[in-house]
Amino acid sequence: MSGLQGGQAVAPGPIRLSRLPDDQAAIQPTLLGASVLSNENIRADYWSLVLDAPTIAERAQPGQFVMLTVARQGEAVPILPRPMAIFRWDAAAGTIEIVYRLVGGGTRVLATWDRGEVMTVVGPLGRGFRLKPDTSTILLLGRGIGTCSLTALAEVAIAGGMTVYAVASGRSREGVFGGGFYREAGARHVLEVVDTDGSSDPERLRGDLLDMLDASGVDQVFVCGSQRLLALGVELAARYQAEVQVSLEAHMACGLGYCHGCSTGAPGLAKEAPLVCTEGPVFVSTGRGSLS
Repeated sequence: MSGLQGGQAVAPGPIRLSRLPDDQAAIQPTLLGASVLSNENIRADYWSLVLDAPTIAERAQPGQFVMLTVARQGEAVPILPRPMAIFRWDAAAGTIEIVYRLVGGGTRVLATWDRGEVMTVVGPLGRGFRLKPDTSTILLLGRGIGTCSLTALAEVAIAGGMTVYAVASGRSREGVFGGGFYREAGARHVLEVVDTDGSSDPERLRGDLLDMLDASGVDQVFVCGSQRLLALGVELAARYQAEVQVSLEAHMACGLGYCHGCSTGAPGLAKEAPLVCTEGPVFVSTGRGSLS
């Protein structure tokens, strides 16, 4: 999905992650036929899909995702639905927006859907990000399409009076997404960094973030799309005694925990490793080690 549409479901390097606490009632997903309201190329190879999906829009939380059946009835491929992060939603209008990037056959078929067609959608799915009641300042670290898992969180946090700092990273300027969205939403400071000029280098970015954060500190750090950003987030969190939450990326076939195709694969567990779809995609960083 946007944030989950590519990569293997693996624990990122040596950083230990744990499941979010079971302190919230489970949100029951729904299956519906959602009318396509728009499906447009918004910049470079990024597209925006807006769906009429009121039962999903009224229940969605930041960091959750939907499963989209990309193949039309009678089409042979792609056989499996695609997981996509919910970029944002409008509960009053009953709409959800998915921002995706053309990366393969499935997303190229998705780009052919026209206004008025009805797509099978399941959602909202997964455990989303959790904002603590005493949080006043957050840092968002996203790379490429992974930023699309963080955008709704920025809106919710800003609406709640929190200060938001954000980093949008990519290989090149064309690959960076989300900076303009963060600014329009009211983020305090936004850094857009890229590999081509070295601004995304962890050491350089670390210095830039320390200049931003040393005066105010940060209470929670949220990451998606990069192991290097996660490692940096963990380091910064230790400095400011903050919590880190990360959204993992994974291929999956159902999004409901039936297929077990998105197991995180963490070694050394007595039972099966956590599934990204039902026990994630958001996990909490608790230090160094493996997923537990």
